[in-house]
This record gives sequence, C-alpha cells and structure tokens, in this order.
Amino acid sequence: MASIASTQPSGDLTGWTRWANNHRKWLFAAPAMTFVGALIIFPLAWTIYLSLTDAEGSVRAESEFVGFANYLEVLSDTDRFWPAVLRTVGFTGVALLFEIVIGMAVALLLWRPFRGERWVRVAILLPLVATPVAVGMMWRLIFDPNIGMANQILGWVGIGPQPWLAGQHSALPTTIFIDIWQWTPMVVLILLAGLTALSNEPDEAARVDGANAWQRFRHVTLPLLMPTVIVAILLRGIDALKTFDILYATKGRGGGSFHEVETLNVYAYGLSFDYNEYGISSTVLIIFFLIIIGSMWALTSRRKKGAL
Repeated sequence: MASIASTQPSGDLTGWTRWANNHRKWLFAAPAMTFVGALIIFPLAWTIYLSLTDAEGSVRAESEFVGFANYLEVLSDTDRFWPAVLRTVGFTGVALLFEIVIGMAVALLLWRPFRGERWVRVAILLPLVATPVAVGMMWRLIFDPNIGMANQILGWVGIGPQPWLAGQHSALPTTIFIDIWQWTPMVVLILLAGLTALSNEPDEAARVDGANAWQRFRHVTLPLLMPTVIVAILLRGIDALKTFDILYATKGRGGGSFHEVETLNVYAYGLSFDYNEYGISSTVLIIFFLIIIGSMWALTSRRKKGAL
C-alpha cells in the first residue's frame, strides 16, 4: 500500500511533464503574451470607458455616463472630424502609393550588384536615421517662404517663391512629400529583402523564352514578390495612418491656422491636451482605432482571396 502511495506523485508528475512538453511553445510564450496583452487591453478598455462619459478638465474629475452621445456628436461633426478623416485617408493613400512605387523602383535598381553598391545603400537609408520630429524641423526650415533653401533653388531657375508649408492648399502635399522622403527607404529595405530571397530560375527561364525586362517584371518578379509587397503595404500603411510627429513638428497645434494638415491623430491630440475634452477625444481615438482595424482586415482579406 505504501509503495502504491509513493508511486502516485511520480505518476502525476509524469502526466504534467507530458502535458507541458506538448504545450511548451504556449507555456514559454505565456508570460510575454500576458504582459503585452495587459499593455494593450487596459489602455483600450480605459479609452472605451472615457468615450462613453463626458470627462473633461481632468481624467480624475467626476464624470457622467452619456452612452453613445459622444459618438453621435463626433460622427455629426462636419467642420473638424470628417475633414480630418479625409485628410488622414488622403495623406495615407498618396504617401503609400508613392512610397511603394518609388520603393519598388529603387529596390529593383539595387537588386543586382554594381560598383559602389554598399555606399548607395547607406545613402538611401540615411533618412531613417533621424527622428521624425528632427526631420520635420529640418524641412520646415528648408520650406520657409522667406529664408528657405527650396525657394532659393526655384529662384535660380526663374520660378517664383512658393508658400509650401505656409499655404492653405500646399501644406498637406508638402507634408506628404516629407513623409515620402523619410519612409520610402523602409519600403526599399523590405522589398529588397524580398527580391534577394527570390530564385533566379523563373527570371532566367523567361529571359530564354524572349521576354523583355518589363514582361519579366510584370509576369514573373511581381507575382513572386507580391507577399512581400503586401507586408510593406500593411506595415507602412498602418504607420502612415498614425502619422503625428511630422505634422505637429511642421504645423503645430491644430494642424495649422486653418487646420490644413489636421489628421485624426492631430485632432485627437488637440482635444485632449489643448481643450482637455477627454470624452470626445477618446471617442475620436476609438473610431480611429476601428478605421485602422478595418483597413488591416480589408487588406488581409483581399490578400487571402488573391485580389492583391
């Protein structure tokens, strides 16, 4: 009887060991997943809660539950919210389009080895070294209407000075240009990694069959590279949607005097830190979060269906 009792714990230990061995990848990842999940869930839950209240002045001040009144107020705001949505979508779409096209062209140029290749790659990646705030301040000086280098260069070729960041209609395109300048190298890096991993055999077979460079790219290289292109679109698209630092560094609070570069991020920041309207700003952030999730879902769905 004693021998049976003494062997029972070892049997339990063996069963636990077997279960732990079968689920070891989850057990090892569980602490990190729990920590990251807490970092995501708590701020999201708190923001959702604030969006359902009339919190203002201070997040610790007493507030009343107002339900979806904030959402109705925000979604009916045609003066600030919906223009900010259009600017956010326009900024992201135009910047992403140019960054993918230019990034693909540069990646194809760097794909094949050439003399001085290492130095060219270093030069292309230099914009990624600086922080977005520093980049914004640098381009703010370059595009200054009075002392900026951009207007001086235009004057050398007989073109009059341009308002650039100071113009109501030129500020948004100028900030898009700044974003393209800084973040195209990241797209180049992703696409170049994808190109390097491709096999040379399909391209060589198409070359033997008489296909020209464009045909080989269109029908061979691009389809094989498409998974990497989708990754670049997802990573850069989500990051472009959240752009704040470049816009705030170049135009300041409110996205300018006429809110010419006010995206959803800039709008929510102003509501929180300029006007202390935490309930409304939390509502804007939740809607913005849903827009990002919806964009990710649409891209991944199209990818699974083979539309991209």
